[in-house]
Amino acid sequence: MPLLRIQTNAAVDNERRDALLSRASQQVAEQLGKPERYVMVALESERDMLFAGSGEPLAFLELKSIGLPESATAELSRCLCALMTEQLGIEAGRVYIEFTDAPRRMWGWNAGTF
Repeated sequence: MPLLRIQTNAAVDNERRDALLSRASQQVAEQLGKPERYVMVALESERDMLFAGSGEPLAFLELKSIGLPESATAELSRCLCALMTEQLGIEAGRVYIEFTDAPRRMWGWNAGTF
């Protein structure tokens, strides 16, 4: 049920794309204590994006999950920013992250809801 969407203006080759998607999936599962089989990661690279008046590498992340505790967002932010730096070379100061706690009845899966 966790969904991590990554949008970036950086170009991501196939090798880096696979490594980023895999690492992001593992990290989200680990940080949220959820089975990785429910984690979805979407990557949109080479997007037209500008931050602070600059087109230098940047990323916007959205992490949505059922039962996402507000107390976990600071550590999630640290880990996800580190992931962007490690995998894409994007500085933490050029990353925005939106966290959303989704109600079970508003998250569909397998022809039903959670």
